[in-house]
Amino acid sequence: MTAARTVTVVGASLAGLHAARGLRSQGYDGRLVVVGEEHHRPYDRPPLSKEFLTGDGDPGGGLGPLALTDPEEEAELDAEWLLGVRAEALDTTAGEIRLTGGRPLRTDGVVIATGATPRTLPLPPLDGVHTLRTLDDALRLRAELRAGAERAVVIGAGFIGAEVASSCAALGLDVTVVEAAPLPLVPQLGKQMAQVCAGLHARGGAALLCGTGVAGLRGTGRVTGVELTDGRVLPADVVVVGVGVRPVTGWLEGSGLALDDGVRCDEGCVTALPNVVAVGDVARLAQPGTGRTVRAEHWTSGMLQGDVAARNLLAGSTVAPFDALPYFWSDQYGARIQYAGRRESGDTVRILEGDPADGGGFLAVYERDGISTAALGVDRPRPFMRLRRELARAPQPAGR
Repeated sequence: MTAARTVTVVGASLAGLHAARGLRSQGYDGRLVVVGEEHHRPYDRPPLSKEFLTGDGDPGGGLGPLALTDPEEEAELDAEWLLGVRAEALDTTAGEIRLTGGRPLRTDGVVIATGATPRTLPLPPLDGVHTLRTLDDALRLRAELRAGAERAVVIGAGFIGAEVASSCAALGLDVTVVEAAPLPLVPQLGKQMAQVCAGLHARGGAALLCGTGVAGLRGTGRVTGVELTDGRVLPADVVVVGVGVRPVTGWLEGSGLALDDGVRCDEGCVTALPNVVAVGDVARLAQPGTGRTVRAEHWTSGMLQGDVAARNLLAGSTVAPFDALPYFWSDQYGARIQYAGRRESGDTVRILEGDPADGGGFLAVYERDGISTAALGVDRPRPFMRLRRELARAPQPAGR
């Protein structure tokens, strides 16, 4: 790959941008093309469900504080930006990407960074019903929240749903969060800590309804209510569906790449073809020694994978694994939740600081066989970051 004349990054995302930066910083001086389906340069997504909804700043024709690049860096990257263009197919035999309208793009190397798209529910297409993934999604939702909406129903109590609900509550709306599971975030945090974090909804003035699904919507032209499977009807001026995402891989069907809820890669983001790597939400990486694969939908993973993938792409083989400790955070109802590590079912929880029962901040560690496996902090940023660094240095239990 060192003699590659053209490398194409498909996805003008955080992960795609960091892969492009990695390519240049490691000496690649050939043609670099960045293909993005949106019309925007790379921007920061986490604020979209939080301060962007509640704040007054409007990027207008630009991206404002959301921008991840500036003109000086873009000049240094020396990339061709093909924005508002969708990749429709990858022909690995011919070394071509087919773009919108059938336009071919010849390339020697490919970075797949197409991310994910919101999952949807079989609901009628009514005005006032939103998903939130892109800047344009956030602009539409923010406009409605500020146009006199009084009641919001958020479907899904994962991190995006909880953050949107928090923002709606901060804007003074009457907010109800509907979660089909008996308790939200159990796979990520375990039952004990998920129960604690679920209490943030009540603390922030939102109602959380668990163990019930959505049967349908009320309204003609515009949504007026949400019908639940238990027979209740929740009045609503705005509905936000936050039931997870699915990786964008449809354009890769027939490419010969292994697709399994993402693009299957080895531990270094490399696919079965050494000149094709994947990063970010779309990448499903092998975990050596476990027989498992994992797809991480976290900002930090997307950022850090880019440099590793670029190194391996240029080397033509996997010379560096991606072994960063998983980390994510969420801001809800004035509280910051931080998590790092690899918790598994059966791990025990020990509180190091604070008391979750009093509704304040705390620091907890997950343990197995006497070894710390993960950490959870609520409003404990400094001690949490110290514990995160310790976890990154510590050995993990066998088979993890």
